[in-house]
Order: sequence, then structure tokens, then C-alpha cells
Amino acid sequence: MKNVLKEILSTSVYLLIVLLAAYFIITYVGQRTQVSGSSMETTLSDGDNLIVDKISYRFHEPERFDIIVFPFQYAKNTFYIKRIIGLPGERVRIDEEGNIYINDELLEESYGREVIAYAGRAAEEIQLADDEYFVLGDNRNNSSDSRDPSVGNIKREKIIGRAWVRIWPFSKFGVLKHQ
Repeated sequence: MKNVLKEILSTSVYLLIVLLAAYFIITYVGQRTQVSGSSMETTLSDGDNLIVDKISYRFHEPERFDIIVFPFQYAKNTFYIKRIIGLPGERVRIDEEGNIYINDELLEESYGREVIAYAGRAAEEIQLADDEYFVLGDNRNNSSDSRDPSVGNIKREKIIGRAWVRIWPFSKFGVLKHQ
């Protein structure tokens, strides 16, 4: 009987350690997320499974062109995956031809799948606060992003992490290109 109790206690402590380690990893290090929709085509596709790095932004700030994950403010358990275009303190504007301007300078980038047809709220210059980011999907004409008032500017505290590794489908397995 004493051996059975000892075995139960040993197994219980082991399970507790495993559960605490899993909680620590999911909360502070990384988590799996799945892409839903085509807003990040051709970089990410519907159904792609990713590991989100939740720890690196504890040591440095997000950078332009990072692919980040953040919660959608109007739906529980809904997360958006977008690319950072504008950084804190910058001014962002999109002109009639679909060009992106940061502080009145044309942004040189090649992530957009196509020319932006709708500037949304960025048709007028947007001044980002010291803790805000402007994000766009790579599939610019099929993306709900910072141009849309329902998404708007993303506060630093809302960024969960940086999309790091695509784990599914296996044919596309690998670390994601950000810069």
C-alpha cells in the first residue's frame, strides 16, 4: 500500500511539472496558430500552421516588415496576422496610386501582392503614437488591416508575438522571412 501511494504521489508531481512547463511555454515562449483566410498571400496561405515567437519582443521592439500576431478587438479568440509597415511616432499615408509613404518618403518594399486599390483611413495621413504600429496584409486588396477602422493602429501591448516558423504544410516548412 505504501508503494502505491508513493507511486501515485510521484506520478502526480511529474504531471504537475509537465503541466507547469507546458503553461510556461505557451504563455511566455511560443504558441501554435493557424492562418485563416488569404490576407497574407503569397507569404502565408489559408490553413498554414505557424509557431509564434512570444519571447523575442521582450528583448527588442518590433521592426518594420515583421509579421506579427495580435487579437482582433471585436471577436474573442480571433487573432490577426499582419506585416508591420509603420513604426511608433511615424506618419503613414497611402496615395491614390497605392504608394505607401512613411514621414513623406516613399516606402521601398516588395511584400504587397498587388497595388493598393483602397487606402481606407490611410488616405489621410495617420500619425502613430509612441506605442502604435500600422500593419498591412501582404494581399493588400483582400485584407482587413490598419486601413480599416475596425482594426486601426495596433498598440504595442496588444502584440502577442512574431510569426516565426511555418510547421504545416510540411512542403513549406521553415523559418519565415521578415526583412
